[in-house]
Amino acid sequence: MAIFYNKVERPIPGDLKTKKWYAGLKMVGQAGEKEVARQIADETTLNPKEAEMALDQFRKILIRMLLDSKSVQLGDWGSFRLTCNSTGHDTREGVGAHSVKKFNIRFTPGKELRNALAGATLEATESIVSGKGSRK
Repeated sequence: MAIFYNKVERPIPGDLKTKKWYAGLKMVGQAGEKEVARQIADETTLNPKEAEMALDQFRKILIRMLLDSKSVQLGDWGSFRLTCNSTGHDTREGVGAHSVKKFNIRFTPGKELRNALAGATLEATESIVSGKGSRK
């Protein structure tokens, strides 16, 4: 397993004339809900359909909790919470529900996920083309 990155040239923030090279992560695929359910089934006593149903229920419960102004903590894996973008007002009295323009869902990784990412292997996407990567 490896996390792949591209080499990308971008302007420096605040100085659009000067460019530097940066690493940018590159996704090389997407696992859908059925694939996630299949992998859960492979590692548990659930069958793929039961795992799919559990994911569906998790989605419903996550939405319900967030809409009830609760954050959702998943052990050491991380937590979900809502934030919002809103318009500014000159007075406290001017702020109301009408001020909220957009909701955002934020995920804050917990210790387990942070540790997993700290030990991740990085490979340049060029290794995929050259056949030198660890991707199977």
